[in-house]
Amino acid sequence: MKTVRVVLSPEAEEVYGYLNEKAATSKNERMILKAINYKKELIKANVHYGEPIAKAKIPAGYVQKYGVNNLFWVSLPNAWRMLYTLTPNGEVEIVAFVLDIMDHEKYNKKFGYR
Repeated sequence: MKTVRVVLSPEAEEVYGYLNEKAATSKNERMILKAINYKKELIKANVHYGEPIAKAKIPAGYVQKYGVNNLFWVSLPNAWRMLYTLTPNGEVEIVAFVLDIMDHEKYNKKFGYR
């Protein structure tokens, strides 16, 4: 069985750091951070846990910057979203690469939804 590692992109790491910083004083941020950590464990247990996004709808920025050819989204509290892609790393490991963590407004903008 292949091992699964969850890695955050620099953008996701920045949001994660912000949530960590604010979690001590904000219930909202603490709730989102707790959900992210929980969902990361669910992804480790089942790499296809998230909802797949159609290849035609994958934002070009992700394709250009990270070479993404698959994309999944995971729902977080307060309509936040976590986006990740799966990349093979040799023959013994799968990397679930978290590309972004964002609120629903930014998610809609990124995908061109109203």
